[in-house]
Amino acid sequence: MRLEAVVSRGQGPRARRFPAAPTQPDPGGPVFRNTMPRYEVLSEDAMATLDQGWRRLMTEIGVEFMDDRALELFRKAGQRVEGNTVFLDPDFVLEQVAKAPREFDVQARNPANNIHIGGDSMAFGAVYGPPFVRQGDVRRDATMEDFRSFTKLAQSFAVLDSAGGVICEPNDTPLDSRHLDMTYALQTLTDKVYMGNVVSGVNAADTIAMSSILFGSREAIEETPATISLINCNSPLRWDDRMLEAQFEYSGAGQPVVLTPFILMGAMSPVTIPAALVQQIVEALSGIALSQLIRPGTPVIFGSFLSNIDMQSGSPTFGTPESGLGLLCTGQIARHFGLPFRTGGGLTSSQVADAQAGYEALMTLMPTFLAGANWVMHSAGWLEGGLVAGYEKFIVDVELLQMLRHEFTPLEIDEASMAFDAHQEVGHGGHFLGAMHTMERFRTCFYRPLLSSSENYERWMRNGGNDANDRATVAYQKTLEEYEQPDLDDAVREELEEYVIRRRAELGD
Repeated sequence: MRLEAVVSRGQGPRARRFPAAPTQPDPGGPVFRNTMPRYEVLSEDAMATLDQGWRRLMTEIGVEFMDDRALELFRKAGQRVEGNTVFLDPDFVLEQVAKAPREFDVQARNPANNIHIGGDSMAFGAVYGPPFVRQGDVRRDATMEDFRSFTKLAQSFAVLDSAGGVICEPNDTPLDSRHLDMTYALQTLTDKVYMGNVVSGVNAADTIAMSSILFGSREAIEETPATISLINCNSPLRWDDRMLEAQFEYSGAGQPVVLTPFILMGAMSPVTIPAALVQQIVEALSGIALSQLIRPGTPVIFGSFLSNIDMQSGSPTFGTPESGLGLLCTGQIARHFGLPFRTGGGLTSSQVADAQAGYEALMTLMPTFLAGANWVMHSAGWLEGGLVAGYEKFIVDVELLQMLRHEFTPLEIDEASMAFDAHQEVGHGGHFLGAMHTMERFRTCFYRPLLSSSENYERWMRNGGNDANDRATVAYQKTLEEYEQPDLDDAVREELEEYVIRRRAELGD
């Protein structure tokens, strides 16, 4: 079965170019449907060349799996295994890919915040993984209090569907048990979808157990998933033991995993974008095939984290033209395989929430929307190549997300929007500010910014002359002051607390 056989499950690479527009604007809530045309950059010849490339790489070079269970599953499925390397039959891999659902739902403890993954749906989560935080001019180690604060910010903005998972790494808590505190915070300080911990199989099992408590039973979360978890490939072409341990736990429980090649071109892949795309396909599809061997039909997401290094310094760079182009290609490739996909975010190499941070984040977020990514990590707060979670940057990114959602909501064109009556009222040479058409719509007719200033210079100076960074500080502080914790049944909270206390003791903390 070749690549084209998978395409027959749904739309081909060009079939979604002109989707129908909805008749209502985006309400700004947690579910966003991007029905605008997809921006596709790969020709049919280019797709065919990539098809040949990933097949050859998968067959001749193979993929390492550092887990005996994974090797045994592939061996039993008839794949050639030499040491830890699996030489995969591309047609076998596509048969496994065909078992994965094109679309699926993920439940939140507040049903109003349930999300849909796949199709036209886009869901957004906050930054993931930084060991440091930045508040204004201060850069320091992240703490558990920072983790809770970012969780509260994510709960407070409807444009975010999830706080994510490891929003920042709380370095003031014990390493072996901090995943319990992070999961508990995500479950109690938000009522949105959250991500599972993937540092080890033990951590994944704890996340599943706590999710079973929150949603009533393991059966409840197996029927409708309650977490999304990130499984990163150790590029090039290796799935390590810790990631695989977590994958076995989550896929075994029917929880979606994001199989993500971590590729910085020039370091973890060759420098050319086509070579990186071929490697990305091999890594993602091999991980997806394993999930289907663990539990056929379990939900997966085709992951992509594709950027490049600075060839002068060797430093990772983000928000680059190459990463944007790779992102657009990834969307087209994922649709070609009939899979939901993850990519994008507000990525930047900048150390502070300055102009560089803004334009590099937009360089990543704009192609994210043009490609129609289904699950978007790092949507708010990413700084310094992912080393830092920034409070001010969080607000800048929320502003960008809100503006892009507004921009990617198709126009509502009808008789009323043509405003002929306003022309009749105003006539020639008049103005529309006081027209009835304007008065009926002035509260909602244009996007109202969270952060941007349009004051004239004199008024701006009278109000303190604050730049965007200063205003972002005020915005996040005010948001935290006004935060309201969502209700949670006392019995469920107590059971979660008891589980955390017991497991801390069992883990030696």
